[in-house]
Amino acid sequence: MSSKPARRARGVVGSILALMVAAGAGVAPTMAQVPADPAPASASSAMIEPRRSVTHHSGRFNDETVAYTATVADNIVPGPDGRPGASVITIAYTRDDVADPATRPVIFAFNGGPGASSSPLHISALGPMRKAPDGQAGLIDNPFSPLDAADVVFIDPVGTGFSRALPGVDDKYWYTGATDAAAVQTAILNWLKLNGRETSPRYLAGESYGTTRAALIAADTETLTFDGVMLIALAAPVTGREMPFVTSLPTMAAGAWHHRRIERNGRTVDQVFEEALQFARTDYVEALIQGSSLPVADRRQVAERMSALIGLPTDLILAENLRISSNTWMFNLLKDQGQRTGLLDVRVTSPMEAGALGALDDPSLGVVPKGRAGGPPPTPASIGPIVNQTLGDYVVHTLGFATDEPYYTLNFLVNAAWSHGDSPQAMEGLAQALQARPDMRLFWAAGYYDLTTPAYAGRYVLDQVGVPADQLTAAYFAGPHGVYDGDDNLARFGDAVRAFAVVPTTSR
Repeated sequence: MSSKPARRARGVVGSILALMVAAGAGVAPTMAQVPADPAPASASSAMIEPRRSVTHHSGRFNDETVAYTATVADNIVPGPDGRPGASVITIAYTRDDVADPATRPVIFAFNGGPGASSSPLHISALGPMRKAPDGQAGLIDNPFSPLDAADVVFIDPVGTGFSRALPGVDDKYWYTGATDAAAVQTAILNWLKLNGRETSPRYLAGESYGTTRAALIAADTETLTFDGVMLIALAAPVTGREMPFVTSLPTMAAGAWHHRRIERNGRTVDQVFEEALQFARTDYVEALIQGSSLPVADRRQVAERMSALIGLPTDLILAENLRISSNTWMFNLLKDQGQRTGLLDVRVTSPMEAGALGALDDPSLGVVPKGRAGGPPPTPASIGPIVNQTLGDYVVHTLGFATDEPYYTLNFLVNAAWSHGDSPQAMEGLAQALQARPDMRLFWAAGYYDLTTPAYAGRYVLDQVGVPADQLTAAYFAGPHGVYDGDDNLARFGDAVRAFAVVPTTSR
C-alpha cells in the first residue's frame, strides 16, 4: 500500500460514490480464473501464518436473547502468479444454540466503492453492534440485526478494512471487477469449507458498487451458487440521451419535497415519488425523445410540470433543454439560501462554494474539509485512505484480532486505481443466473433520497436486463444511499432481510 498518511474519519461514512462507477460499453464480465493447482508459495508468503480470533458474546435481536460467536480471520487468496497474494479478512457472527448449523442461513455482506470496507453494513445495519448516535462515541447494541435468524459474515476486499496484499505483491492486481470478485468469492468458499457450512442456505448482500461485485459472483454459478442475492443502492450504468435524466427525476422530486421547494398539498414523499415516476415514464421521456421537434408551447408545459415536481425555476429547466443533471439540481435547488444539497443523501446541505465538484465534495459523504476555496480541487488520490478508529479498536480489542494495521473504512487510493472495464454487464449475468434457476431470489432496496444511485435507475436496470418479476422483492425507503439510516428504516430493513433470508428454498 502507499505510504501516504491515512486521514482519520470524522465519522463512519457510507459507501463511496457509486457515480464513479464507469458507464459505457464493455465485454460481458467473466470471473478471474484461480489456478487449480497454485504454484508453491514464495518464501516470504509461506512464512505468513493466517490469523484467527474467536470470542463469545450475547445480544438481544428481534426481541430474542442470542448467544453468538465472533470470528475474525485471514483468508489467503492467490495473486497473479497463483501463489498466495493477499489476505481478505472476514468478520463472522454465528449463533451458538443451533442444533444443525448446516441448515442455518448465512449472509455474506460487503459494501462498495470501489475502495469501501464492509463497515456501513457491519456497524450501521446488519452487525450485532452499531455506531452510536451523533455526539456519542463508540458502538452500541444493534437490536435490529438479523442475527437471530441468520449468521452474517462481513468481507473486506483487498485494500480496505484490514485486508492487504502480502509483502512484495502489487495490490493493484485486485483493483478490477473480475479479480476483486474472484478474491471475495474465494474467501466465501474458504469460510464455507472451514466451518462445515457448504450445505447452508446462503445469500449475498452487496451495497453500492458491492451490488456489481455481488452480481459478478452470483453469475458464476459453475463455482458457487446462492439461494438469494440482496442488492442495496444498485450501482449500474444508465446511459443514453434520455434515460439518465428520466431515472433521476423522481429522486429530485423527493428531495424537493423534503426541502419544501414544491407544494406538498398533503402528499407524502411516497406519493410525490410515484407521481414523478409516472410523469418520468410517460410525458417526460416522450418529450425528451422528440428533442428539437418538440413544439415550443409543449416544451414550456413540460418544463412547468418539471418545476412543480423538482423545485427548479421553469426558465432554468428550459435553458438546460429539459435535461437536469445531478449537479444542476444540487447546486440550484437551494441557491437562494447559498446552499447545496448532498448526493448520497439529498437531505444534507452545506454552503455552496466556488468550484464545487458535486460528488467528491458531497457534504453527505463528508470526506473533503470545508472552506477549501482557492486550493486545488480534491481528487481520490489526494484524499487517500480514511481510517475508522472506532471499528478498528472494536475488532482488535473486543474481537481480539491481532494486527497493527489501521482499519481503512474507505480507501480512495483503491478507487483512483480501479479499472471498471470488465463489469458494465454484471447485472445481465445476474439476470441470466436468475432465469436459469427459478427458485433463486433477488431482494433490491433503494432510498428515495439517494441521487448517487437513484431508486428508479435501479428498477429500470433490473427490468431492462430481464430479472424475472416473480423472483424480485423490491423495497423503497425514505432514506439515503444507506437505506437503513434512522431507527425506523433500520427496523424495516432488518425485518426485510430477516424475511428474505429465512424463506425456505430448494434452488440448490
